Amino acid sequence: MLGATGTIGRAVVGALVARGHEVVCFVRQGSALNLPDKAIIRMGDVCDPACVDADGFRGEVFDAVVSCIASRNGLPQDAWAVDYSANLACLNAARAAGARRFVLLSAICVQRPRLAFQHAKLAFEAELIASGLDYSIVRPTAFFKSLSGQVERVRAGKPFLLFGDGQLTACKPISDRDLACYMADCLTQEDRRNRILPIGGPGPAITPREQGEALFRLLDRAPRFRRAPLWMMDGIIRGLDLAALALPHLAAKAELARIGRYYASESMLLLNPATGRYDADATPSTGADTLFEHYAALLQGTATVERGAHSVF
Repeated sequence: MLGATGTIGRAVVGALVARGHEVVCFVRQGSALNLPDKAIIRMGDVCDPACVDADGFRGEVFDAVVSCIASRNGLPQDAWAVDYSANLACLNAARAAGARRFVLLSAICVQRPRLAFQHAKLAFEAELIASGLDYSIVRPTAFFKSLSGQVERVRAGKPFLLFGDGQLTACKPISDRDLACYMADCLTQEDRRNRILPIGGPGPAITPREQGEALFRLLDRAPRFRRAPLWMMDGIIRGLDLAALALPHLAAKAELARIGRYYASESMLLLNPATGRYDADATPSTGADTLFEHYAALLQGTATVERGAHSVF
């Protein structure tokens, strides 16, 4: 198991252990673990192929590998080092260890790749498909944690921020628990073998405006929104790109702005290649957890969220 200390990775480890699998987690030195007692912990550098082989696999035989590793910020150097190279090192070690199955956590946004981390993910997907191992490439839609960044600002009395009218994009959010169960079952369900698997949570697709309306409704307040035009983000990106010609360190900020611009304008749903449009009805669903139940739990203090580098706002 790779990426076991991330929020989704921890949930996947729990789901694997609950299903009776013997799970070996290869994690970074100094990682905060909080993993099930039955999980076997090994430490090392996932970006070092020799370390992956010597400290992770240790010459032992494994049945399968589950990878939830991903770059922390999506910047080009990190993306190619982690989303591609680290996964490739683990794939090569897995083949040498006799593994027959590889379950990969990818992302649904690779359907329309415009960013470095998307191209890195697609490059590894191609390596995995050509590897000869049975594979399941899971492409989830938006995560709850990525859509929870405005809960506290709304609770504090501030307006909900929207790009445009807030109905330009939509997604089918999926919880860590539901995604973890789906990924764990990829090891045993034959209909998920050698397939690319887009997956969202239950219920209809939700727009950003609907997310804001739900938060205000849960707080029993009248909705208040502040709109930002997409052209404003385009101007910021152009300005950063120009400034980066003189100050190279600003190139990273420009890429982060491009990532934000992408998520502000692209739906996290299945893309219909024939029409070039996102199709909510065709996007598969799984599980029972809903985003609005998650919002309610956050507001009640019965749930917390670990926001990552790709969290919106």
